[in-house]
Amino acid sequence: MTTTTPLLDSRGIALAHYAARGVLERVLARHGATFQQSVTLRVMAVAEGPVERDHLVDTVVGSLKIAAAEARSVVDELIAAKFLASQEPSQVRITDAGQELYDRTSAETAPITARIYDGIPKEDLAVAGRVLTLITERADAELATLNE
Repeated sequence: MTTTTPLLDSRGIALAHYAARGVLERVLARHGATFQQSVTLRVMAVAEGPVERDHLVDTVVGSLKIAAAEARSVVDELIAAKFLASQEPSQVRITDAGQELYDRTSAETAPITARIYDGIPKEDLAVAGRVLTLITERADAELATLNE
């Protein structure tokens, strides 16, 4: 019996995404956080200070392909949970509790991620990265035309 490596397609990308997301969501659930909250917290955790609320919402919309109202709701949830804080006039900053949650969940997922990627040659990861970047750019362009 001969086994052939399947070509990369949308199904393969989706299966890899949901497998990895499933791992992350189980870690997040132990801390009472959602995937959408994690994506939003990451934006703030890597920012070098407060971020305009509209910019944060736009970044989350672009990352998750969700409606702006849903992204604003996630920001509001994080503010209510005291992981983010509003600043005047329209800025948001990460709180110490938010940074701690981000750091803790990142630390918990790091060894899992290392096991998942273990043994994959850097050259293969570089090719996959280039291909996935190109697919993302093209899909974003198609999505933009569908939204017109």
